Amino acid sequence: MSIVVTGATGHLGRHVVEQLLEKVPAERITAVVRDPAKAAGFAARGVRIAVADYNAPETFDGLFAAGDKVLLISGNEFDKDRVRQHRVVIDAAGAAGVALLAYTSAPGTLTAALADDHRATEEALLASGLPYSLLRNGWYHENYTENLGPVLEHGAVVQAAGDGRLSSASRADYAAAAVAVLTGEGHENTTYELGGDEAWNFAEYAAELSRQTGREIAYRPVSVEALQEILTGAGVPGPFAAVLAGVDASIERGELAVSSGDLSRLTGRPTTPLAEAVTTALKG
Repeated sequence: MSIVVTGATGHLGRHVVEQLLEKVPAERITAVVRDPAKAAGFAARGVRIAVADYNAPETFDGLFAAGDKVLLISGNEFDKDRVRQHRVVIDAAGAAGVALLAYTSAPGTLTAALADDHRATEEALLASGLPYSLLRNGWYHENYTENLGPVLEHGAVVQAAGDGRLSSASRADYAAAAVAVLTGEGHENTTYELGGDEAWNFAEYAAELSRQTGREIAYRPVSVEALQEILTGAGVPGPFAAVLAGVDASIERGELAVSSGDLSRLTGRPTTPLAEAVTTALKG
């Protein structure tokens, strides 16, 4: 029985494989990648590398085996049919008779367009009859802390979320939840609403940045339309800019404030505070 991770060299997938290596023998882990060169470090540590592409269904033929536990990390090609991509993995897993297919989804409260592909994938997974676990990941700290350059340059956090609060967590936190499900028992046919322990808003985020940098960082709320224009002006493709701006509208409505406590319960520890993520980013 293998634990199989798709998208294993992506931002989240790397964290998952690294944490799996702390819990299970490397030979029990299969990292599914498009570019094996990016997985050379994992291969050197004994992880099995499988080359497959969501856009090429035949590459998943025979990749899974009966009894495998699979983590389907959602695709990030927003210009492609992500639901079709995900069905490729679900169909291959069903044909093999895997023991569990866990999927990184979005919070059940999220109504932004970003959630549409996730809901459709969830429907496909449930219809497959496979034992499943829906890991409804909330927002990542890194969505903000990895792009601090413009914020520091202009002395402003510019978002279209009003006073809305969100409960983000680090990628490592969400990875730890996935690892708990993949290595634990009793997670068949479960849904976890995952988010950080402490909700925050962008005024508080700007205040934390000010505290840690010793500079005055303001929060400048703008309309959804204005944010979309700012993003496209910065080179973000129009459709993706619309998706990101739509998420801010959801944040203002409170749709990314997850209060279930599922994330810290699954991992057995508190989630990473936003202030810690800021510190890490500033050091980097």
